[in-house]
Amino acid sequence: MSFILGLTGGIGSGKSAASQWFETQGITVVDADVVAREVVEIGQPVLKKIHDSFGDWVLSP
Repeated sequence: MSFILGLTGGIGSGKSAASQWFETQGITVVDADVVAREVVEIGQPVLKKIHDSFGDWVLSP
């Protein structure tokens, strides 16, 4: 049997430590923060869609 577990918590609550432990046990970990950063990198189609929807201001520093 397989299942999906969502891990949430505040800053400094041990999410990264728990994720690392899961990985040592051979459990697949998907870090949503990493995925979110990857899909909005320069050149990614999602970044263009965000720009097209919201304009220049959304990409300003």
